[in-house]
Amino acid sequence: MAATTNDTTILPLEGVESEHCALIVDKALGNVPGITTHRVELNNKRAVVEADEPAALKAAVSSITALGYGVPVRKERFPVTGMSCASCALSAESMAKSVNGVLDASVNFATGMLQVDYLAGVTGPEELKKAVQAAGYDLVIGDRQAGKEEVKEIEGERLRKLKTKALLSVVFSLPVFIIGMFFMDMPYGEEITAVLSTPVVLWLGSGFFKNAWKQARHRSANMDTLVALSVGIAYIFSLFNLFFPDFWHRRGMHAHVYFEAAAVVVTFILLGKLLEENAKGNTSAAIKKLMGLQPRTVTVVTDSGVEEIRPIEEVQKGDVVVVKPGERIAVDGQVVSGSSYVDESMLSGEPVPVLKEADAQVFAGTINQKGSFRFRAQKVGADTMLAHIIETVEAAQGSKAPVQKLVDKIAAVFVPTIIGIAILTLITWTVLGGEHGLVQGLLAAVTVLVIACPCALGLATPTAIMVGVGKGALNGILIKDAESLELAKKITMVVLDKTGTITEGKPGVTAISWADNDDSAKNILRTMEKRSEHPLAEAVVNYLGAGADIEIADFESVTGRGIKATAVGKQYLVGNRAFLEEHSVTVPDTLQSLAAEWGRQAHTVIWFAGGGEALAAIAISDKIKASSRAAVARLQEMGVQVTMLTGDSAAAAGSIAEQAGIKAYKAEVLPQQKADYVKEMQLKGHVVAMVGDGINDSTALAIADVGIAMGKGSDIAMDVAKMTIMSSDLAKIPAAILLSRQTVATIRQNLFWAFIYNVIGIPIAAGVLYPINGFLLNPMIAGAAMAMSSVSVVSNSLRLKWKRL
Repeated sequence: MAATTNDTTILPLEGVESEHCALIVDKALGNVPGITTHRVELNNKRAVVEADEPAALKAAVSSITALGYGVPVRKERFPVTGMSCASCALSAESMAKSVNGVLDASVNFATGMLQVDYLAGVTGPEELKKAVQAAGYDLVIGDRQAGKEEVKEIEGERLRKLKTKALLSVVFSLPVFIIGMFFMDMPYGEEITAVLSTPVVLWLGSGFFKNAWKQARHRSANMDTLVALSVGIAYIFSLFNLFFPDFWHRRGMHAHVYFEAAAVVVTFILLGKLLEENAKGNTSAAIKKLMGLQPRTVTVVTDSGVEEIRPIEEVQKGDVVVVKPGERIAVDGQVVSGSSYVDESMLSGEPVPVLKEADAQVFAGTINQKGSFRFRAQKVGADTMLAHIIETVEAAQGSKAPVQKLVDKIAAVFVPTIIGIAILTLITWTVLGGEHGLVQGLLAAVTVLVIACPCALGLATPTAIMVGVGKGALNGILIKDAESLELAKKITMVVLDKTGTITEGKPGVTAISWADNDDSAKNILRTMEKRSEHPLAEAVVNYLGAGADIEIADFESVTGRGIKATAVGKQYLVGNRAFLEEHSVTVPDTLQSLAAEWGRQAHTVIWFAGGGEALAAIAISDKIKASSRAAVARLQEMGVQVTMLTGDSAAAAGSIAEQAGIKAYKAEVLPQQKADYVKEMQLKGHVVAMVGDGINDSTALAIADVGIAMGKGSDIAMDVAKMTIMSSDLAKIPAAILLSRQTVATIRQNLFWAFIYNVIGIPIAAGVLYPINGFLLNPMIAGAAMAMSSVSVVSNSLRLKWKRL
């Protein structure tokens, strides 16, 4: 959830939704005395700061909140025990303040209470308790489980409020828009629009005004500033015209109201923000799910030999841990007794569970199968492989600079430019406009602000994203955000994981060759495999199908070799070649040559023998998906290089690569090596897409320019990835790239027309045509033009629906 090193603190951020916002926060942090280094990670919605004094952290939080952004701060009170004097209180208070993430703390000796303000998600009661205990006192705390989801709850509540505001804004604004645009002369039309637009502007849109004011206080501006100005002036101007129409009538002009412009602008911006929020993923979800792989409690063998259940936090290096059937392994270590198969697919990505015997290494987060064993803890806490994966994924997500949105780039210049144009318009009209120069100048200035409303700019990207994402979903492609859309069209290399991506990810029997086609032998094999605990036994049973069970006796499982049993007076064996050799089994030449051929094809060969002779050879492999070869060929036709990375053997990798038509591949690759390979290709100038389905792919997925997860794979992979192929069909990868190209083209068209609209509309609104032909744009027409610009953007986005992939 958070990480601290020396004086480094991670500050979770709320409301920082664009690169422009991140730059504002980063600039503010640079002005805080005591902050030595700082950076804002937009993808992780957090700021990473280093401070040389405790007070600087509190000042940094105050600086961020003063800008209108949020930092989740929790206030709590805890009883302190063991204090005997006032100096004890000061000591306990000092230790609490020294905890990284604590903004303020005070201990009242009279009441024996610690009152503390700390950053939710950065620190908590447990850290405070340890610090106070270090000073010789103790802190009484309750269950901290609820606090672990603090940041997530805050974000969820904010999103729910945004949804409610957007819905209510639509309900209020729709009749205002209809009346203002089509029934302007209806009885009490102006009064009705005033009543309906007031809650939209002053309640639902109040956040724009608050944030604009906070920005102004720090001599900064963003899109909230422009929204607040255009909405506020249009609304106040309309109120003035509604209550004091004679002011204009005496000057020979009609008093128009523009409530529909104010209300619709707020509605469009709220909807745009909601669309953006829905398109983005929760970057912390992947980290939390990775953390969920580690059990909360473990069974530890004490020095007296008694098994004791302890919290995971209390496990120490050197402890002997008991792992029972079906349990997750808590920490990294080495097996000291017992044996079992362990599912390591969440780390290695390979489907076949691995045998663990004495001296074998086991890793946190992996799942024990049916056996039981004990191991000695070697790496605990932040040192485990799982913890390193969590750290690497989080660092990768934060280190990759997000693509700057064009609207956010322009916003910093757009806002002051529009304000400047409006002021210049007013001054010019006042000086050169003659008798009615002031009135016409005010109307022209208002018209500039109304017509320059950023609704078209705000809708340009989210509407295209909405339609593109919808089209992708209909085709089994889930797209997480606009960043992946913009980058996917530039992809020059696709890196594919093997298991579950190119292949089915489920080992199955591809063939069985019998020395003698004997149905009774098949039934004996089926019966024995039904009783076996080996992960591949189920594949054999499924392949053989239904049949009669044979009574067997003396069933025995030999770890790492196979199984044996007695049936109809004979001993039967199922296992590997070494198992047969140990029992002096004779193998016919036909089966021997066939098994050798299967081995060259990267199949796993299992033998079935009875009465001292091999009766059958069974080939098991992970089959390539039917669409993989065609998908690879299409990618190559699009000019995209395709590479396969796998943790499997070189023989298996070569066989799968040949079947899929892939020329470049690497075998026996560890998870970190996948990420290193992606980095290497990026340094060579490639825009890399990583396609995977397992937790072992998560680091590479996060580092890649575009991470693409298979929908039938790990939830972690899907959370880290920017795209998810729900059907796990590789043919969707080239379709996703084409969809990206279409969507990005639509976004650029939308932005082009939105900017052209402003480039043409603003000078006309300012009155540039008045000296030529006497034309002065009415603010009402400007409001209609503003609305039509939004309609044109949405209409262009809808064209995406009819484009073929």
